[in-house]
Amino acid sequence: MIEAVLKQATISQDERINWIGSIPIILMHLGCFAAIWTGVDGRAIALFLITFWVRMFSITGGYHRYFAHRTFKTSRIFQFLLAFVGTTASQKGPLWWAGHHRIHHRFSDQPEDRHSPKQRGIWFAHIGWILCDKYKDTPVETIRDFAKYPELLWLNRYWAVPPTILAIATLLIGGWSGFVWGFVISTVALWHATFVINSFAHTIGRRRYDTADTSRNNWAFALLTMGEGWHNN
Repeated sequence: MIEAVLKQATISQDERINWIGSIPIILMHLGCFAAIWTGVDGRAIALFLITFWVRMFSITGGYHRYFAHRTFKTSRIFQFLLAFVGTTASQKGPLWWAGHHRIHHRFSDQPEDRHSPKQRGIWFAHIGWILCDKYKDTPVETIRDFAKYPELLWLNRYWAVPPTILAIATLLIGGWSGFVWGFVISTVALWHATFVINSFAHTIGRRRYDTADTSRNNWAFALLTMGEGWHNN
């Protein structure tokens, strides 16, 4: 199945990786190796677990279930809190994330789907689409219901502020090992746990329903992402 998907991969010229713009993401991955020198202790592990699972909830419950799908209602204050904590995951702002996700569902596994492994291969669906310039802007027209809130517009524009605050906090709380494990490794792990739903949850697992797309259920991905692995339910 994976081989078949890879054979169909087609990348347009404007979907090529912007290597200069990708430097921060590359450095974050390389930064994980700093754990060799900083070591690890109980406080660092605690920071890793807390920052991973709290932010995973904010992505799954906030960015995805609330902002993208509006599956529940909440107050404006808690809405901002969900957005703020979600932004610390360094997956850009809530409007950018939810806007592109809505387009994904509108055109799931069709040419317009920006992260379809069927259309562009697993690598592009997993992370390649984030590294190119084509999808760097927020599709405001798809997320106007939330774009009316100035505080969300601010977070979406200055999305790098919350993760910077978190990075400093982990350094102050746990020193360099706390920073590496509680921010760097935690963030990279969170990225790939989120991205795996776009890529491998469309190629590995069982299909409960015969839908028009290639979505699948995978219990391991579900455990890792607080339920997102049940992608074909």
